[in-house]
Amino acid sequence: MNIDCKKNQEEFVELLRSTKREGIEYVIEDLEKDGFFEAPASAGHHLNVAGGLCLHSLNVCKAGLMVWEGLKTLDPASANQVKRESVILATLLHDVCKTDIYKRTVKKRKNKLGQWEDTEGYSVNYKKFPMGHGEKSVIMLLLSGLELQDDEMLAIRWHMGAWGINMNSYEDQRCYDTARTLNPLCCIVQSADGIAAAILETTSEDIENI
Repeated sequence: MNIDCKKNQEEFVELLRSTKREGIEYVIEDLEKDGFFEAPASAGHHLNVAGGLCLHSLNVCKAGLMVWEGLKTLDPASANQVKRESVILATLLHDVCKTDIYKRTVKKRKNKLGQWEDTEGYSVNYKKFPMGHGEKSVIMLLLSGLELQDDEMLAIRWHMGAWGINMNSYEDQRCYDTARTLNPLCCIVQSADGIAAAILETTSEDIENI
């Protein structure tokens, strides 16, 4: 898959700037400097190619905005608790934690004949800032100088849903449940992330390899 990194970066930046949020230019500067726009979305799953992380973030944003629009019909009271700019910020920036964890490498992979061959890919390394996933994204954004609202931080922190919970921690479980119950944005971002990764970005090859 060939991704137009420049085009996606322009769309990503335009959406971020549309929020007019304090500190957004610092975030854009740091993302560009750290290689966000050329990073893959994963090492071996969805969009594991250069530029995949930005494209995934755009897919999540578009899905999130559609979920939010649909919620206006299903439950206007809940939808009114969420600002459009919050949907954009939380979806576009939920995975900035992945910016520095992927490194190019050569992997062994079976071809259609069942023979092993060398192929370019990515390995994962958490050495730079091993702070977790959603919580790492929140911290990185705050360090960049972005003014985040509470529901935006919670939506980014818990966007992985149950996958982001330490099931041995009662506190984690209660925090997650409380965040989702009190903040509709949490469910919007979590749902949009699932729609993007499991539907929009699933290929025929992914299905064959199940």
